[in-house]
Amino acid sequence: MFESLTEKLTQALRNLRGVGQLSEANMADALKEVRAALLAADVHFKVAREFIDRVQQQCSGQAVLTSVTPGQQVIKIIHDELVKLLGEGTTELSPKRPLKVLMVGLHGSGKTTSTAKLGKLLKKRGSRPFVVACDVYRPAAIDQLEILAKQEELGFYCDRASKDVPAIGKKALAAATAANADVILFDTAGRLQIDQDLIEEVKKLHATVQPDEVILVADGALGQEAVNVAKTFHDALALTGLILTKLDGDARGGAALSIKSVTGVPIKFVGVGEKTADFEVFHPDRLASRILGMGDVVSLVEKAQENIDQKEAERMAEKMRKADFNLEDFLAQMQQVKKMGSMQSIVGMMPGMSGVQIGDDAEKQMKRTEAIIQSMTVQERRKPGILNGNRRVRIAQGAGVKVVEVNQLIKQFEQMQKLMKMMKGGNQKKLMRQMEAMKGRGGMPGF
Repeated sequence: MFESLTEKLTQALRNLRGVGQLSEANMADALKEVRAALLAADVHFKVAREFIDRVQQQCSGQAVLTSVTPGQQVIKIIHDELVKLLGEGTTELSPKRPLKVLMVGLHGSGKTTSTAKLGKLLKKRGSRPFVVACDVYRPAAIDQLEILAKQEELGFYCDRASKDVPAIGKKALAAATAANADVILFDTAGRLQIDQDLIEEVKKLHATVQPDEVILVADGALGQEAVNVAKTFHDALALTGLILTKLDGDARGGAALSIKSVTGVPIKFVGVGEKTADFEVFHPDRLASRILGMGDVVSLVEKAQENIDQKEAERMAEKMRKADFNLEDFLAQMQQVKKMGSMQSIVGMMPGMSGVQIGDDAEKQMKRTEAIIQSMTVQERRKPGILNGNRRVRIAQGAGVKVVEVNQLIKQFEQMQKLMKMMKGGNQKKLMRQMEAMKGRGGMPGF
């Protein structure tokens, strides 16, 4: 979502990074570009103006002007102000148990999916979540939540015969207690736009279940409208937190930068994809670093620890060290990397790579490579040398690709095996020549 903002901010701050001494002139030019970048990202104009005023005030201090690397210090000030803008610290849910959470929002914001995603996250942390279908109007809303609940093995309650939402909430509380649940998530009805009927119904449900948390699920792609929606819900229900969805999309990201400042309500979680696993705790400092092109190494390491089996990684490393790495190992390694998310999201967490775009071709190539290897027998994966012409034709047909693509994969894999043997043998000069040759031919497909 923030690729455009990252690119514009990086461009605006590039001239400051190596500057020997700050002056009012070069600082004013850079901050003018920063302000333009924020406004172009759909940040609320008052929020952008106040942000620039605070940065300018700090940059005019003597400590900055006499710094050894003043340009870098200005970037640090902008980073810290971005963190303040997004909301300092990690905002966790209330520790109270049983915890009652009311999920509210408009149609299309991803409320039902986010309810299941939050349930999955809390279950992973050791809780016993229970989801309640309180959207009795949208066709298939109850079915959608029930399917997701079964998929993630969450407790579930609904009453398809009733339209009395407060009564459903009351019965759900009893059902959750009987099921020994310690977190109860109420998925409420939405509307295409806020109206009095919607607010009144949610208020009645609120009065019945007495929630500990009221979380608004807001579509990050709505821009300034998401901020207005949050403010209206907050005035009516006293929100305790926000979930911003669709942060993996191509929206400009202004809502994320404005919503905390305008409403005073913290962003607690973000949806970064359609799968139930694409859901993260919101860390303002990490997002600020990514926006400024500094990457997010902490989140990258956490994703690796969460999705990559350590023993398997050690086994792979040992096989590579011994130059005993086959196509079956390569497939397993690809599948482990895929668990961490899209290539674009992984690259975005690497320092200096936030603005780099990974095209659809790279993702498609990775899928083709996976399909080719999966079309091989176990014996063929372990001993690629037996892949004659007939076998390659069969593999190409099974993977839905051309024979030339199978040949290319095998050839590049053989080159990789040669590199491993050179690394094992310590022939550095020959290794460097081989790596340059591979680089010119595009390297391993999918990577």
